[in-house]
Amino acid sequence: MNDHELLWAVFGVIVTTVMVIDLAVLNRRAHEISLREAALWCAAWMALALGFGGVVYWQLGLHKALEFLTGYIIEYSLSMDNMFVFIMIFSYFAVPPQYQPRVLHWGILGAIIMRMILIFAGVALIHTFEWIMYIFGAILIFTGIKMAWDDGGKMDPSKNPVLKLFKKLIPFVDHFEGQAFFTHRHGSWRATPLLATVLVVEASDLVFAIDSIPAVLAISTDRLIVYTSNIFAIMGLRALYFLLSGIVGLFRYLKIGISAILCFVGVKMIMAHFYKVPLPASLGVIAGALAVSILASVLIPEKRGHD
Repeated sequence: MNDHELLWAVFGVIVTTVMVIDLAVLNRRAHEISLREAALWCAAWMALALGFGGVVYWQLGLHKALEFLTGYIIEYSLSMDNMFVFIMIFSYFAVPPQYQPRVLHWGILGAIIMRMILIFAGVALIHTFEWIMYIFGAILIFTGIKMAWDDGGKMDPSKNPVLKLFKKLIPFVDHFEGQAFFTHRHGSWRATPLLATVLVVEASDLVFAIDSIPAVLAISTDRLIVYTSNIFAIMGLRALYFLLSGIVGLFRYLKIGISAILCFVGVKMIMAHFYKVPLPASLGVIAGALAVSILASVLIPEKRGHD
């Protein structure tokens, strides 16, 4: 077994073990996630990610470890912006707090599969057509600029094309049946609003991946580095949601910081053939933009309108 194969095996064991413990033991019964529990899970996933980064350093060296850490920070920072969308989705479907962990758990499982397909396809495209880096870079810059000018308008999950298609195939009931995705009524199976929520969350993650995966590909085209950094970040997404959902409105400049990160990574990707930005510098810019946006949100008083 070579170094990459060993790291794939370690990664698989970590993710499988934690997911089984999470689903079969800790969240066997529906319950509302407390702030303390969410904070502990956030800390646990960060510790696992950093520990895996240490194994990468041990097996592959400092450069690969820095690639992993930079990719992880990029994906984690983009995940923070996803919180706004998840809050809107749960609010629209009126999902009770005790059922929200189940939705995010299955949403993350779907994301693990989707991102594997997208990452391996993205790496193959870059290795086959080097010019596609320019397209990915342009997408990131466009997304960053669009995000900076976004007025925060509300989304309408009922217009999601995946949900519309599914409703044509399977009838839905308009009420929850505990934490079940299906219920048997009038001689036929019907889907509950909980399944509708999962479908919209999955579709939203697919949109998020279009931004985040090219961003990490700008740092590394090593499938191991790109996929593991991506998955460690989104595996901590559920805990991050419950930790930040109540205070996410306080970080009003977070979108500006994330848009700056996307633009920087897009420019880095476009100019890669002419000049490669050193990894420590990339890591410093990304972490700095995130830190400045959060500090600005905390330190700069919010302007309030006058009556």
